[in-house]
Amino acid sequence: MTLQIGFVGTGGFTKFHCNLLAKMDGVQVRAFCATSQEKADRLAAEWDGATGYDSIHRMLDETSLDAVYICVPPMAHGEVERALIERGIPFFVEKPVGLDLELPTSILQAVQEKKLITSVGYHFRYMESTQRALAALADRTIGMGLGYWMGGMPRVAWWRKQDGSGGQFIEQTTHIVDLMRYVMGEAIEVYAAYGSRLMHTMEEGVTTPDVGTVTIKLASGAVATISNTCMLPVGGPTGLHLYTDQGIMELTSGGLKDTGKTTVCEYKNQNNPYVRAHEAFLHAVRTGDTSGILSSYEDAVKSQAIAVAALQSAEQGIPVRLG
Repeated sequence: MTLQIGFVGTGGFTKFHCNLLAKMDGVQVRAFCATSQEKADRLAAEWDGATGYDSIHRMLDETSLDAVYICVPPMAHGEVERALIERGIPFFVEKPVGLDLELPTSILQAVQEKKLITSVGYHFRYMESTQRALAALADRTIGMGLGYWMGGMPRVAWWRKQDGSGGQFIEQTTHIVDLMRYVMGEAIEVYAAYGSRLMHTMEEGVTTPDVGTVTIKLASGAVATISNTCMLPVGGPTGLHLYTDQGIMELTSGGLKDTGKTTVCEYKNQNNPYVRAHEAFLHAVRTGDTSGILSSYEDAVKSQAIAVAALQSAEQGIPVRLG
């Protein structure tokens, strides 16, 4: 069975995912939807048999699709998801799932009512190192986690606007928030401090903070701090350090470093976690077996809730309770 796949969005991540799908058997990219017909046609021309559309509704009317990938900025969610839910078409959506919590919550309700297959692009969950860390943590007690996403400001206009991206913690650092949830458990309270130190003086139209630190209380009793900045002149480190009764575990996109009392074990990831995420989603579309999907829409909304609570806390200067 060859799956017919559509894409919404024509940016870098759409092309990235398309290139991965092109190497997989039984998958054909058939349609692209963009904010203009010109943009959609331009990308469709790069893929044999693909057609461009400037409307999600027209794309779904004129093309029979088995699944759709949604790769749009945070402020562009809503209409696309609702159109797919209405027609019962499974979707894979890139993080984050929105600017706020209200829209994702309403979409989640519709997804659950339809029992629709969904997957969200939290690829850190699919790293071999993350799975190794989970196995090792089974007999350890985590005291605290320290997460970080340090880098520069992406060169796209919508990212630097608060009403476009939601800010770095919602748009980017959400990966570390989700990784923290996956290995440490659910959060119950968030307290955040954000600042605008530099980027608003260097780039036009910047309304997002460029530094931030978020302290999180977890249901287990553990605590975590996740910090980020987008003011560096070059890319910086990203990852999550776990401090346990048996030592320190360092999870990054490259692998896992596990430092104990007398030993240091290092593991480098061998496989592409994005590919694993695609394989799990497409297997579910083919068979209905969703057991391989590590981040459903329902689960992703929980990560979104933490990031939104952090923004609220930073704006109000008080802790925000979750749930």
